[in-house]
Amino acid sequence: MRILALSLLVAGLAGCASVPKPLQGEVNPITPREAQRADAVGATVRWGGRIVSTEPGPNQTCFEMIGSTLQGDGRPADMSEDGSGRFIACKSGFYDPAIFLKDRELTVLGRIDGYESRKIGDYDYRQPRVAADVIYLWPKARPVDVRYPAPQPWPWWGWGWGWGW
Repeated sequence: MRILALSLLVAGLAGCASVPKPLQGEVNPITPREAQRADAVGATVRWGGRIVSTEPGPNQTCFEMIGSTLQGDGRPADMSEDGSGRFIACKSGFYDPAIFLKDRELTVLGRIDGYESRKIGDYDYRQPRVAADVIYLWPKARPVDVRYPAPQPWPWWGWGWGWGW
């Protein structure tokens, strides 16, 4: 009986943080930094992070990204100090740089199809390139203004007989 209850609890919690349908599927757990150091061509990955630049071309749009770990729902987590490495994600079609702005959160699903060296300052940085099947732009997180009731200086102010009961 305990095993059944535990299984239901785990299944219920897993449903709370589900990955959006377009991003679902089996993926290799390799990070962009690990893929940079090893040859991982052909690996299917789900990576996300913040957009550094959006580069539309004649047939495809490429996104230069700073990777970060993903939350349970597939959304990029807050950036750690060093992130999880840079990568490039390309998808056929036009994606407007006015919408896919710098620092927006993006998650991609696709396979590593090669590597590209790009200059970052004077440093040549080898970045894995993902042929993306899915590009998922996350909505901007809106700050929530939480207001608490003002504390009452006396416990009987606003309460009691004739005071709102």
